[in-house]
Amino acid sequence: MVKALLRGLAAALAVLSLTFTSPAHAAQTLPLAEAVASLPLGSESRDGYSRDSFRHWNAGDAPADGCNTRAEVLIHEAIEPPVVGAGCRLTGGSWWSYYDATVVTSASGLDIDHMVPLAEAWDSGASAWTAQRREAYANDQGAEQSLVAVTARSNRSKADRDPAEWLPPAADVHCRYAAEWVGTKLRWGLAADEAELAALHDVALGCPLQTVTYEPAP
Repeated sequence: MVKALLRGLAAALAVLSLTFTSPAHAAQTLPLAEAVASLPLGSESRDGYSRDSFRHWNAGDAPADGCNTRAEVLIHEAIEPPVVGAGCRLTGGSWWSYYDATVVTSASGLDIDHMVPLAEAWDSGASAWTAQRREAYANDQGAEQSLVAVTARSNRSKADRDPAEWLPPAADVHCRYAAEWVGTKLRWGLAADEAELAALHDVALGCPLQTVTYEPAP
């Protein structure tokens, strides 16, 4: 009888332990300067890069809705919801492109920007990933900052450049942009080169109240 009670108590304690164990991928919040300092330093190489190495856009987070990742991001980020028609055709709606402080009223005028461009991700560590992980990166809707709807002109101005070479034309969003860049790199375990780290450090000096929140990618 006593042994049975002890076994029952042990089982209950095991359940409680599982219940209160911290999640394996808990979100973390750091001051921007500290987050920049957390980025691993690495050299970058574009050898072997092809945009086709990152499959996108796939069926998105809700394959049954008939919308791909691009359309799902547009629907999620709209400040006035578009009408979703057959084949996930979007009409109407409006969006705020924070890079250049512009309201856009046509989905066709928007690009979905990878906060850390695919080529930059490749340079910074993604070249060693599996094809499945690169696809997950290219379609990541698990973090708000990973994919962002912006004007086509601002996205194409940015191209595949890092913050040492490009920052949004709207100067008042540089703190936010740097935080989202750093958060994306920390989420995916990507490195940064010396010039990139120096540029991010300079931005962080002017953003003492800016924080970075990220959750490591599964």
